[in-house]
Amino acid sequence: MKLISVVLASLLLTGCVGEEFSDLREFVKNSGNDLRGKIPPPPVVKIFEPYAYVNDTNLADPFKPRKPEENLGDKRGENEPDRNRPKEALEEFSLESLKMVGYVLKAKVGHAVIRAPDKKLYQVKVGNYIGMNFGLIKKLTDTEITIKEVVQDSTGDWSERTSSLQLVDKE
Repeated sequence: MKLISVVLASLLLTGCVGEEFSDLREFVKNSGNDLRGKIPPPPVVKIFEPYAYVNDTNLADPFKPRKPEENLGDKRGENEPDRNRPKEALEEFSLESLKMVGYVLKAKVGHAVIRAPDKKLYQVKVGNYIGMNFGLIKKLTDTEITIKEVVQDSTGDWSERTSSLQLVDKE
C-alpha cells in the first residue's frame, strides 16, 4: 500500500511539471541571444612632454604672481593703507569675531559697544579702526556699524570693500 501511494504521488508531481511554463522557459533561454554590447574604444593616451622653463628666458616664471603692467600709472598704491599709524585695540581681532552689543550717545556723538573675543567691552565711534583688514568705521547707527576695509589681492594691489556689524539681540 505504501509503495502504491509513493508511485501515485510521483506520477502526480511529474504531471504538474508538464508544459505549463514552457513559454516562460523559452523566453528566458532566448532573451540574451541578440544582445551584444558595443563599447567604444579607449581614448588615445597622449604622452606628456615636460617643458624646461630654465632654458626659455622669454617666459615669465610660472611660480611668481603676474601683474598686468598696463594702466598702472595712477592706480599703483592708490588704496594702500597707512602702515605707520598706531594700531587700535580692536585691530588685533578679526571682524567676524567682534559683536556689536550696544549703542551709547555721549555728548551728541554715537558710540557702539563692541564685545571682543577676550570678553572685554570696547566703545568705538566713526573714524576708529576695527578688524584685521585696516577697517575704518565710516557710519554708525544704533543698530549697525558700516566699515570700509582695505584688502590686498594676489597681484599685490589694494582694494576697498564695505563690511558691517549688526547689533546682536541676545547671546
